[in-house]
Amino acid sequence: MKVFFHSDFYEVYTSDPAAAEGRMESVIEIIQKRVEIIEPLPATKMEIALAHSEEHIQSIEKQGLYPIAALAAGAAVETANESLTVPSFGLIRPPGHHASTGAAWGFCYFNNMAIAFLTLQEQEKIKTGYILDIDMHYGDGTDNILKDNQGIIVHNLHTEDREEFMQEVATEMSRCKADLIGISAGFDNHINDWGGVLLTEDYELIGQMVKSAAQRNGGGCFGLLEGGYNHKVLGENVMALIRGLS
Repeated sequence: MKVFFHSDFYEVYTSDPAAAEGRMESVIEIIQKRVEIIEPLPATKMEIALAHSEEHIQSIEKQGLYPIAALAAGAAVETANESLTVPSFGLIRPPGHHASTGAAWGFCYFNNMAIAFLTLQEQEKIKTGYILDIDMHYGDGTDNILKDNQGIIVHNLHTEDREEFMQEVATEMSRCKADLIGISAGFDNHINDWGGVLLTEDYELIGQMVKSAAQRNGGGCFGLLEGGYNHKVLGENVMALIRGLS
């Protein structure tokens, strides 16, 4: 599988947990010999503006966070585009699902997932999309940006029960009809992370269910890194999802 990653993502760009030293290293150490690493380019301002207001973009620029945030968004676009051919994964940061049209919080600056889907729609590569957000936190920014987009469904999982969680994913994937499925892949729901819900093998099964739905639809599927803060388990959890998708 192709994994879109840039060495700039090692940078400690703020003091928040999503930028903590060692986070990306813990994943690369596990996956690097089992995947093909592709270095992405930053998203263009036109692509970012599909999801965000000019005022918001200027705010990120003033904070000095535009280069790293645009690089993450660009990696997301390339990941989504690649997945139209084969499943792929974006090992990116900053994460994005708390970034709305004109504001951001929760370690996010630009909404990587929304930018990716809107760019592919703008390029007429897809008409419909489905975003499965498995992070322990509600992806409010993604909902905010895409709430009026009739072609894209955003589904957040909220349960703290492992069996209910996995059944909800199965139910959603059994009825999913979309040209492209994206996983907002937060791993903070792991049993040894903040959420304390899922096992490592559950991420592989989630990947398998998403891939099966995409194959049934004749479409693509991909994942983008969101949360996940226990460096001791993050790499294995990412690898489990990659195995499932591939």
